[in-house]
Amino acid sequence: MEGEARRMPCPPPAAALMLSLMLGGWSVQGLEMLVGKIPYLQAVNGSTVMLPCNYASCIGIRNLYFNWQFNENGTMVKLVDATIRKDGMEPSVVEVYRERVEFIGRGIKSNVSILLWNITFDDAGLYTCFGRNPKEKGRNHSAIFTLDVVPELIVVDNTLAILIASAVGGGIAALMGFMLLKNFTIFVLAKIEEKNKECLVSSSGIDNTENGLSGSKAESKPTPKKK
Repeated sequence: MEGEARRMPCPPPAAALMLSLMLGGWSVQGLEMLVGKIPYLQAVNGSTVMLPCNYASCIGIRNLYFNWQFNENGTMVKLVDATIRKDGMEPSVVEVYRERVEFIGRGIKSNVSILLWNITFDDAGLYTCFGRNPKEKGRNHSAIFTLDVVPELIVVDNTLAILIASAVGGGIAALMGFMLLKNFTIFVLAKIEEKNKECLVSSSGIDNTENGLSGSKAESKPTPKKK
């Protein structure tokens, strides 16, 4: 999930500074700690999970302090903390305060994510990614990520959905087949009707010829005179 957190676009520095001064502070598009679009994860007991966090600031950072904390029965327990001197730099010293916790962030990507190894049911709960930026007069911001630990992942039975989709698809296919058959039948009947008309016209011409009616090609022979 590294780099997946959405950052808001930064205005030009001069525009940001002017707008900040107009509003009387450095709060405009300042420091943000971001834990992704979906700040929730369900994981199986005994697995290893990543808790994502990225920081963003249109004003930039200087000696950014960050930490991860876990809400353990109402008490905030620190897991990791460090300081990043400026944008693009790695943390100088990362302090890890609990076993099975590993810092995997990258300063060049503004990433301060951590790994939790071999999680247990006791690891379920709320994790806070906190940051404070002295460059913004000590502005701080935090984001919460929720971890749920389960014995096993529940497999969703999609049988009913598949049956419904199959029935709907079959109905649509049957309707399309019926429409094609209907159009073909109409086409054939039209051709047959057209052929019958041609036959009637031909038959009418033959009858006129045989009966010597006007307009036919048959010529009447003159009656021979008696001598």
